[in-house]
Amino acid sequence: MPTTNRLVAAICLAILGAVVAELIKPLMPEGTGFGKFTWVCAGLGVLVGWFTLGPRAGGSYTNAINNGVTSVVMFVLIGLFTFGAIEMLTQALRHRFDDPMVALKAILEEAIDYGQYLLDWRVATTLVIGAVVSGLLTEFTYRRWR
Repeated sequence: MPTTNRLVAAICLAILGAVVAELIKPLMPEGTGFGKFTWVCAGLGVLVGWFTLGPRAGGSYTNAINNGVTSVVMFVLIGLFTFGAIEMLTQALRHRFDDPMVALKAILEEAIDYGQYLLDWRVATTLVIGAVVSGLLTEFTYRRWR
C-alpha cells in the first residue's frame, strides 16, 4: 500500500544511489562505458527504499537510524550482485565460460571487484551519512503523516 514514508524512503535512496554512482565514476578505469549506471543505481534505490526502508518506519529515532543503515547495506549488496550479474552475462555472451558454476562464481568475483570502489572514503562517508539521513527522514515522515 502506498504511504508517504515509502515514497520518502524511495526518493531518499534513489538520490543516494545517483550520488554514489556519480562518485564512483571517477574511480573506475579510464574509458569505462557507464551506459545507464546512474539510472540503474537510482532505480535500485527506489526499490530498496520502497520495499525495505519505508515499511520499517514507526519506531524510535534510534531504530530509524538502524533501519537506514540496514537498508543501505541491503542496497549496496543488491547493487553489487546486480552489476556482477550484468558483467557475468556480458562475458557469458562472449562464450567465456565453459561451466555454469564458473559463471555463477564470476558473479561473486565481479561483485568483490566492484565492492573495492566502495572503500573510497568519499563513497563510504556518503553512504553512511545518506543512511542516517534517509532513516531519519523516513521516520519523520511517518510521524508527520501517520
